[in-house]
Amino acid sequence: MAQEADVIVVGGGVIGLTTAVTLAERGLRVRVWSRDPAGATTSAVAGALWWPYRIEPAERVGAWSLETLAVYEELAAAGPGETGVRLVAGVHSGERFAALGPWAAELKGAVEVAEGLRVVLPLLDMLVHLAWLERRLVAAGGAVERRAAAGFGEAAERSPVVVNCTGLGARELVPDAGVRAVRGQLVVVENPGVEEWFTEADSASAATTYFFPQPGGLVLGGTAEADDERREPDPVTAREIVARCARVRPEIAGARVLGHRVGLRPVREGGVRIRAEALPGGGLLVHNYGHGGAGVTVAWGCARAAAALVG
Repeated sequence: MAQEADVIVVGGGVIGLTTAVTLAERGLRVRVWSRDPAGATTSAVAGALWWPYRIEPAERVGAWSLETLAVYEELAAAGPGETGVRLVAGVHSGERFAALGPWAAELKGAVEVAEGLRVVLPLLDMLVHLAWLERRLVAAGGAVERRAAAGFGEAAERSPVVVNCTGLGARELVPDAGVRAVRGQLVVVENPGVEEWFTEADSASAATTYFFPQPGGLVLGGTAEADDERREPDPVTAREIVARCARVRPEIAGARVLGHRVGLRPVREGGVRIRAEALPGGGLLVHNYGHGGAGVTVAWGCARAAAALVG
């Protein structure tokens, strides 16, 4: 069978598209195989504040995150209407530098305040950003194909290199039994005038509290429910999310609800897997999956690490 590309990237979320752009801009012919449109992927429902949240391995995450932060700062300067990336101030409640990794020392302008850590960070409108990534890929000569892969061998018949960015799908495709779903539920309300984001996370609890002002409304969260694969919003959970956020900003209590979102974070035991292995027949398979709740945060750092394995 004739080869269609130099690289086929399987998976069209933020990890897959960012990896594809990185490879295409290095001169490779790249095709993305994605079962779903970008707007229907897990990435599309992310709250999308840059922050290393629920992601391992700690010794690599800091570098990947800072590399990605630098890119988002450039994209914010280029114009949020185009790229979907804005720089927005907010507070991580209860957070202190001493509890974070060495990467936190690189955060420009971050200060400890009574409530926690105040800092200006990238906040992404994911539908705009994913569409921008697709346009950037096409401009670099790449393409996106709506196609579900039954296995990596199918892609290897059409390309000498296959990159696995399938997220939760890696559980079956690799297969990798260490991949598990962590359910996140969000509520979108009409913004009552909140201009800054806020987060308060307890790693020991499945309930978190955060709100992010996005162009389409104020996004309220959230949950981190391990091994819960319900994709429909739970009305009781939704009311609890609104109540928690309203304890921080009372005006949220009366905000009109615009919608609900549910996403399944692809968490992997042992953390992100970026590794190359040979495929039967001589092809190369490069893995880039297991980003948990921080795919947006490490997207560019991981894409470049994966691209380095492609050669």
